[in-house]
Amino acid sequence: MSKPLAIGSVSMRLYPHDLPAQGQIDEARVQARLAVEAGFDGVMVAEHHCGFPGYFPNPHQIGGFLLPAMPHGWIASAPMLLPMLPYTMFAEFLAWLNAAYPGRVGGGFGSGAFPDDFAIVNVPFEEIGARFREALPKVVAALRGEDPTPAGGDRALQACKENPIPVVAAAQSLPAVRRAAGLGIGILYDSLQTNDHSVKLSTAYDEAGGTAAKILIRRVWIGDPPAENAEAQMAAFRAVGSERVAKNWGDDDQLIHGPDGVETAEKLAEVVRASNVNAVNIRIHLKGLEPAQVRGQIERFGNEFLPHFRKIWKVGA
Repeated sequence: MSKPLAIGSVSMRLYPHDLPAQGQIDEARVQARLAVEAGFDGVMVAEHHCGFPGYFPNPHQIGGFLLPAMPHGWIASAPMLLPMLPYTMFAEFLAWLNAAYPGRVGGGFGSGAFPDDFAIVNVPFEEIGARFREALPKVVAALRGEDPTPAGGDRALQACKENPIPVVAAAQSLPAVRRAAGLGIGILYDSLQTNDHSVKLSTAYDEAGGTAAKILIRRVWIGDPPAENAEAQMAAFRAVGSERVAKNWGDDDQLIHGPDGVETAEKLAEVVRASNVNAVNIRIHLKGLEPAQVRGQIERFGNEFLPHFRKIWKVGA
């Protein structure tokens, strides 16, 4: 199994179903366990608020709920919305989780895209970009045990000097990938952006000296895809996504699928190579899916997809 957010890693995105809160947590624990038992290196959990379908508002806390249920593997809260809180809060959240589960925690940060997320904390939406750019180098330094403020006296943050927490930044622009390269951190792409946009960003990251993970998120389904669910998920995103974000999505839902795991793996490997990335984060969940559908897919990924995908896709090959 890989380190969190590592080059060559194959991880799964994890989302809550339309269940009561306790049911969402219970099912997330089951799916996180199934994912690593199936052969995924780890799972990622992303942040949105106001009951946005399929998201948790507190991915760092959810990580603390999931890791005890996972016999191995890692969890990354990625992306978290960095402009919502002082960077020291995110750093402490992750550092203490890593103190409890050493080497099994990663963090990803984004500026955000949905106005409602920031309205609830009275952060002006027009300020999120500037706030993100200011806070990102600070949180990266903190998670390396190098915070110069009084927060750096925190015992868990001090431990990061010897065992830094891996970090990626959600990146959809050339300045964003160059910024990440300069900080020595990885990048995490939008699941809907086109392959052409991904390769443009990946090339710019490489040229800027980036050496960490370039993680492609892709929606993947084995067998006949649930078209209505995919359409519902796209409609939910387009209803709240900003024009700045949506312009890179293309015209389709970027769903990769095949009749069996082998053909699906070959299709994904082709996209990964074409995008010049070196790590993959797979999204199975779509709006309205039942837990049994996702569990069934995880089983098929373990039996049919992952063994073949790891055989045919090697970083640099």
